[in-house]
This record gives sequence, structure tokens and C-alpha cells, in this order.
Amino acid sequence: MSSSPDLPEADSEAQLDTFPKLLLNHARVRGDKIAMREKDLGIWQAWTWREVLDEVRAMACGLAALGFQRGDKLAIIGDNRPRLYMGMTAAQCLGGVPVPLYQDSIAQEMKFVLDNADVHYALAEDQEQVDKLLELREEDSGIRHILFDDPRGMRHYDFPFLSSIEKAQAIGREYDKANPGFFEESANRVTGADIAIMLYTSGTTGNPKGVVLTNDNVVITARNGIIRENLTDREEVLAYLPMAWVGDNLFSYAQSLVAGFTVNCPESGATVLTDLREIGPTYYFAPPRIYENMLTQVMIRMEDASKIKQRMFHYFMGLAQRVGTLILDGKPVTTSEKLIYKLGDFLVYGPLRNVLGMGRIRLAYTAGEAIGPEIFDFYRSLGINIKQLYGQTEGMVFVCVQPDGEVYADTVGTPAIDVEVKIDENGEVLYRGPGVFHSYYKEPEATSKTKTEDGWVFTGDAGYFAENGHLKIIDRAKDVGKLNDGTMFAPKYIENKLKFFSFVKEVVAFGDQRDYTAIFINIDLEAVGNWAERRNIAYSGYTDLAGQDVVYDLVQECVDKVNEDLSHDPRLGNSQIRRYLILHKELDADDGELTRTRKVRRNFIAERYQELVDALYSDQSECHVETQVKFEDGRTGMLAADVKIRDAKQFTPVAKAS
Repeated sequence: MSSSPDLPEADSEAQLDTFPKLLLNHARVRGDKIAMREKDLGIWQAWTWREVLDEVRAMACGLAALGFQRGDKLAIIGDNRPRLYMGMTAAQCLGGVPVPLYQDSIAQEMKFVLDNADVHYALAEDQEQVDKLLELREEDSGIRHILFDDPRGMRHYDFPFLSSIEKAQAIGREYDKANPGFFEESANRVTGADIAIMLYTSGTTGNPKGVVLTNDNVVITARNGIIRENLTDREEVLAYLPMAWVGDNLFSYAQSLVAGFTVNCPESGATVLTDLREIGPTYYFAPPRIYENMLTQVMIRMEDASKIKQRMFHYFMGLAQRVGTLILDGKPVTTSEKLIYKLGDFLVYGPLRNVLGMGRIRLAYTAGEAIGPEIFDFYRSLGINIKQLYGQTEGMVFVCVQPDGEVYADTVGTPAIDVEVKIDENGEVLYRGPGVFHSYYKEPEATSKTKTEDGWVFTGDAGYFAENGHLKIIDRAKDVGKLNDGTMFAPKYIENKLKFFSFVKEVVAFGDQRDYTAIFINIDLEAVGNWAERRNIAYSGYTDLAGQDVVYDLVQECVDKVNEDLSHDPRLGNSQIRRYLILHKELDADDGELTRTRKVRRNFIAERYQELVDALYSDQSECHVETQVKFEDGRTGMLAADVKIRDAKQFTPVAKAS
């Protein structure tokens, strides 16, 4: 490895305003501390901060030798890998801009981003991602050079524009020797106002937009989050969410480079839970679906346990639900409750936290969608300090965060440090602060529609401040509508209430300018399949299981419970679900029904399944549907089914608020 003789002395926070400067400082101040780990072939490999700097230095000089210049874009495509993160920093050290892409995107989805961002250089994880880039390069995508991390399967790939990271680094070390001082000069030339990264939105209503974020946007926001939560360089995180998602960029990249804590990359998506248990992170982020899936696994396991263990589990969990969150928040409980809770911690809560990989968690976040109160309280009752936050790519995640001791299942917290939040006359949430994005790339009109001249960002979300000063989000502002009787219709609110049940995976609600609310449901194949197998109910696959009457009976209980809850809300009591069906196929991003971040594309689904929507608003009890589906190998086929439609139980609403 090359030496780093010109590392600066420890600098003040004001001077450490870019990722290149932060990396140089960590190598100087905590050079021997572990910065990154990766599990490879079952063994954890580690890099210190000094070794990371050496890798980044060689990679940056290698890119420079290949023609990469200030302002150039570097596409990053693959799972969470140390060298991909190092590639992001290498590009930033040259004044370039990393552009992460979702690793499960097909080639044509990647094409729009690569073309729109004017990408000429790409860093790919493996053969799968290289093949996508080669396909696009044949279509003249503008890619000049591709670097790859994992060489497996690529022995016979012989292209002058394709090389391994190791080869590029070898070239870079020679370039570094021939150009002494180049790396330090380039790294120190980058300023806080320079572009740090470009992240693309999920594109729920059209093509994705490139969100341009400066070093100031990212570094200041990351630092404010660290200050608010008292994070230190001793934290451990597991980087497993897509690198193209703003949350991973903040928690696994930016905050690590600001605070100096350790990032751990799992071996694969299939080993995340195992790797989570081995690492035992202290700081953790997951969207609600991850927490929901883990809870589903716990409940499935409990069905396999002995009767004694089941009784013990339910007894202590009942106690935890009563006093666990009070103890976590430092609120008073009786001495006997404290003692019994400690016993429960020894027998149930502690072992369960360890099984979940959360034995050392000091802070856990969830965001992106509303999390069910029961799920939220379950984790907090175990002593896990899980909190909700609210943010956007355009605000570098942190807009609102729940303070310690003020954690509520139905709010997203108070404004983050240096962030202002207000509600306009239409009920839309606006904010401004240090994380507010620079612009949408090549879209000045869209930028001006989203961000005012004085820095206020229109979120597109409808919400209000509760009496406790916390922000509540109701739904997307554009999605909030009205039934024909004038009742507010908040589809995501209804969808999320149903998704709180372990048997329900996805929901799509309809009702705006209609007489009543009707929904599509996707069952959770694993949870419902396990339930069916225990009752000796035979099924051949998702479509067969979804159409069975006993499964409709199971889902009916969930729908009726949601309707009962809605009946107690003065604003939404008349928006109870009147009719529903269980969709014959799972909603899939490859079929265009979900974004790559698994957000439902409601309008697309409504158009694609128009005959099913029409049937929900008729007196039909069944509807035949034929749907084209895309298989994992790229082939397409047709899926036909007779989808049943059921009526849901209605409850008398409480009186409307005056």
C-alpha cells in the first residue's frame, strides 16, 4: 500500500466540510480504528481508516489516469460493498459526483438515469451488473469505462474499456508516484458548496429526478443528526439497504465519515439477519416492512414452541406491553413491575433481542412509511430504543425526529436541528434547513415548483402539528381526496392500517370521488402459507392460496378490525372499506406495479387492473382477469384467475367533529 505522508492535523468541524477532508482527518486522528468490514466466504474482512484512505487514494488516482475529471459522474451499481463506498469517496476526492443506482434495476431502467446524469464512468459490483452496462453500451449509452469489484465469471471478458478495481488501483499507484501531491491537492480543493452526490427519486408518477446534493447539504445534516442523538465513533452499523437510497447514504456513508464509526457490509441479502446477529450493531435503520417481517418470523417461531414456552412468552410480552415502554422512557412503574420485567428480560426479552440481532442497539430508526402502533410498541417494549423520523431525499432525510422520552406511535417527531417546518393553508407540509437540495438535475422548472426562492420545500405530504408539538403525517397531499358524501379519503392511511397485520403484505385503496372505499390486497405468502400448512390446507402457489375461502376469512378479520378503528375517527369514519379482493398475483417492481423502493404505483395499478376496480364498484362477486407477468429470467407470460370479491363489515361511525 502507498504511504500517506501529507495527512493534515486534526481539523475543526468548520474545516471538515467535505468527504475528502473528513477521510484525510480520520486517517490522521484514528488511523488504526476499524472503518469498514465485509463478510466474504463466511469471514469478516476489515479495513482501518488508514487502509481505507490508501484504497481511496489508489482508486482516485486510477480514475484520474483513465481520464476522470472534476465534475464527471461515476455510476455506482451493486450491493453494499466496501469498495463501492470507497469508489464514491474516490470520485468526490477528484471533484466528481457519484450517482448510485438501484442494484435490482433492469438495464432499461438504468439507461434513463445513466443518460440523464451524463454518466461516462461506472463502478459495478459483479458480472450481473457489468452485463447490464455492456448491454447499454452497445446502445451507445455514453459509458467510456467500467470498473468491477468481483471478478467471478468474468475471466473471458476482454474489453479495453473494462477492468477490475485492483488493476485500476495498480495504475493509480503508478500515477500517484508520477504526480506527487496530486491527490492531496485535488481532495483539498473540494469545498462544501461543491456537489457531493446525485440521488434519483423513486419515480412513482413518472421518470425519476436527479436530486443534486452538496457537501454542505449532506455533511451538515449528518453532523446535526449525530449531535442530536449523541452518536460517537464507537457506533457499529450494518449497511444492507440500497446504496441508491438516501437513507443508506446518510446512515451508512455520511454519518460514518463525519463521526468515524464502523460500517459493516453483509455477505449477501440472504445472510443479512445472520450477519446482523454476528455484528450486533448499536445504531440501526430499517423501513417498517423489515420490522414487520422480523416480527412475523418471531410469531411463526412461537407457533413451533412448546406450550410452556408459549405461555411464558405471552405472559412476559403482556407485561412488556404494559410497562416496557414506560421503563424505556424513564417513567415511573411499581417496584414489583420493575422486578418482574427484569426477570422477563433474562428469560424472554434479552434472548429475543439477541435473536433479532438487536442486543446492543442504542438507537434504531424507522421511516418511509407509517409503522403500525402494535409493531412499534412491540420493539420498544423489549427495551429497543426505536424512533420514527420524517424526511425526504430533497432534505437529506432529517426533517423531523422523535426526541428521547417523547416517542409516540402516531407522530414523526419535532423538527431536526436547524430545520424549520410549517403547514400551509392547504394542509401541505413545508420545511427548510441545511439539507435542502441544490436542484433537480437539468430540471429548473421542477426545482422551482418544489423549492421556493427563500428555501422552503413543498413535501407533497399532508399533515398537521399535534398538541404535543409533534408533526403528524396523514397522507400524500395529492392522494388525499373525498368520497362522494364529502368524507376525507386518505388511501395511504388506510393501506398502512391494514399492512400492520402480518398476513397482509401490500394494499391499494380506491375511493376518491366514489361512493365508498374499496381495496386490493396482497397477502404475505410466507405468513399465510405457514398458517395454511399448520391447518393442513393444500395450495400450489400464491394464486391458488390467495383465492381460497379460508384465506378470505382470515383477511376479513383484518379488514373488519380496520373498519372498526376507522369508525372511531370523526374525520374518516365514513371511509370504511366497503368491498375488497385479494389480488391474484403479488405486486412486483419488474411488472411496474411498485417502485424499486417498494412504493405502490397506485395510478398504474388502477389502469392495469381497471376491470377489477370496476368490479369492486358493482354487485359482482367474482371477476375474471388475465395479466401479463415478467419472470426473473426476463421471459413474459400470462396469468389468468377468477378473483373473488367480498363485502366488509360496516360499523356505525362516531359523530363528525364540528
